[in-house]
Amino acid sequence: MSNSDLLTVAEVARILRVDGTTVRRWVKQGVLEAVVLPHVNTRQAYRIKRETLNKMLGEGVLQ
Repeated sequence: MSNSDLLTVAEVARILRVDGTTVRRWVKQGVLEAVVLPHVNTRQAYRIKRETLNKMLGEGVLQ
């Protein structure tokens, strides 16, 4: 898996045309699977696999 296969919350939000807060909520609710990155800041960092996003869009889970 290359770095281009991992999308940031902002990239996923732009693709889905939603706010980043919505993407984070979906991750916390288990609707969207994400890789949790170690963090120093107060906000948790996530990366979403491109294949996970494509699969969910194909199944209409987020529509």
